[in-house]
Amino acid sequence: MEKTKGNIGVTTENIFPVIKQFLYSDHEIFLRELVANAVDASQKMKTLASTGEFSGELGEMKVTVELDEKGKTLKITDRGIGMTAEEVDKYINQIAFSSAGEVLEKYKDQASGIIGHFGLGFYSAFMVSSKVTIESLSWKEGSKPVFWSCDGSPEFEMNECVRSERGTTVTLYLDGDSEEFASKGRIESLLHKYCKFMPIPVVFGKKTEWKDGKSVETDQDNVINSIEPIWTKAPSELKDEDYLNFYHALYPMEEDPMFYIHLNVDYPFTLTGVLYFPKIKERMAIDKNKIQLYCNQMFVTDHVDNIVPDFLTLLHGVIDSPDIPLNVSRSYLQSDANVKKISTYITKKVADRLEQIFKEQRETLEEKWDNIKLFIEYGMLSDEKFCERAVEFALLKDVDGKYYSFDEYRKAVEETQTDKDKKVVFLYATDTEKQYSAIEAAKNLGYNVLLMDCELDSHFVGLLEQKIKDVRCARVDSDSASRLIPKEDEIKPTMSEEDSKTLSELFKGALPEGPEWTVEAANLGEDGEPVLITQNEFMRRYREMSSIGGGMNFYGSMPQMYDVKVNMENPVIAKIWGDRENTSDLLHQVVDLALLSNGLLTGKALAEFIARSAELLKK
Repeated sequence: MEKTKGNIGVTTENIFPVIKQFLYSDHEIFLRELVANAVDASQKMKTLASTGEFSGELGEMKVTVELDEKGKTLKITDRGIGMTAEEVDKYINQIAFSSAGEVLEKYKDQASGIIGHFGLGFYSAFMVSSKVTIESLSWKEGSKPVFWSCDGSPEFEMNECVRSERGTTVTLYLDGDSEEFASKGRIESLLHKYCKFMPIPVVFGKKTEWKDGKSVETDQDNVINSIEPIWTKAPSELKDEDYLNFYHALYPMEEDPMFYIHLNVDYPFTLTGVLYFPKIKERMAIDKNKIQLYCNQMFVTDHVDNIVPDFLTLLHGVIDSPDIPLNVSRSYLQSDANVKKISTYITKKVADRLEQIFKEQRETLEEKWDNIKLFIEYGMLSDEKFCERAVEFALLKDVDGKYYSFDEYRKAVEETQTDKDKKVVFLYATDTEKQYSAIEAAKNLGYNVLLMDCELDSHFVGLLEQKIKDVRCARVDSDSASRLIPKEDEIKPTMSEEDSKTLSELFKGALPEGPEWTVEAANLGEDGEPVLITQNEFMRRYREMSSIGGGMNFYGSMPQMYDVKVNMENPVIAKIWGDRENTSDLLHQVVDLALLSNGLLTGKALAEFIARSAELLKK
């Protein structure tokens, strides 16, 4: 062919600055795009061979990446289908016209592994290069090798060259702003990031070994990738050990996961992958963005928020789908019907797996429940469809370590814990140490107490009240044990309005400033505590919900509010009330004991209480 010159078919001469600055959000992905194109060309070649259209020798199918650190050039070579001069003109000189669409249509039953139907991938090379060249020889009989060169302007040169091997070599002459990519370590890390599971071997240099006190190259190719990751295989071909090994290959420093879920669907969309429930060291100290999205084994992103439901972004693992729409850079997801279907499917598969474990491996689920509880609660609170499924397998744990399903727990406590309004009361504790006395008091009355110590439980108890008919939840220290589950209407002390006001002023005078105190007379029995300080169940719950988010900032900004119940049947209170002019020390002592039991006595007030107690012991 004769040497030709021309202008690349674009609508504006400013296409290259646009590509360089705006088309791709991260310049490093140029390597992913070019290797993906090389893999794509190789997959096309294998498709032609498998259909009999090509009957020659395929040879070793691999993609080779070569770096010249001194010369600052980077080469990507494949033994794929190559291009004729006409194809270079069509697919390179006319931007955003990819041949993969044609091949996919022609070989739609065999060409499932073809990646490249995204358009502008090749031109990402100009983000980091002052010049890019192509040498290519088509697989078609009688083809002549073609050379193409462009310096980043719309002008190009194209002529015949000397090349005897089928395939394509793309050479990048790295520009001064992109010298970081002239580093062997940088290129190798990018290949590991983006190409470690591509379906054609990707070679970067030679393997090394330690010999005579130094690292030396061997004759073996340094193959970056594993071409058959476990998600491409059928679950029947795999063992638990395979899933575990793959997890540690992805996350070398992590502990063994709790469970895994293998995704494998081909209709009405294609989706494969493996998701893991990681073991959480500290609840709420959770790494999100640990699910990697692939497109036919090419890494795309680890931000899968639009594909995986929010609560499942806490999981780890891999999902791979050619049916997820991507923009031109393959880096950002676009919302469409397929994405919503995939999200629904993943939610269903997770629910299916957990329900299977509940039915077939209940003991295993109980052993691991404390570690996956956060996932389940988060999912039930944020995803209605998952919640509908989870009510069948979610567990409740009591303070003695026994586990129940929702239905099992209601049946276990309804006889003893049904109040006068026919509501079954689920008592719960959030801290077994701090609420020890309240827990024991409830147990002494024959009540069972759940342990709700997860960060989301202030939200979750409200969900229990919605999902389980005629159930009310109450924290075990929200009132005296005898009043937590009222069996009949409460009989309050008879007291005039003036005496009620006097009682309130008397006890408020002994309480610290800051919180809002509501003082009222109560009958708690002669052996009941003289003064009981509690927080309203719903106000406390809303404050806790506000502290971790939930659209209740109004409650979070309100001052702490406490109910102070003065037990008029207690002899000590009777003494204080009968001689209130001369029992100030006793009044403060009683109030301070109530504050101390709630962790509300601190600083100067605590020091004064200790000093006052010491004086009383001397008498």
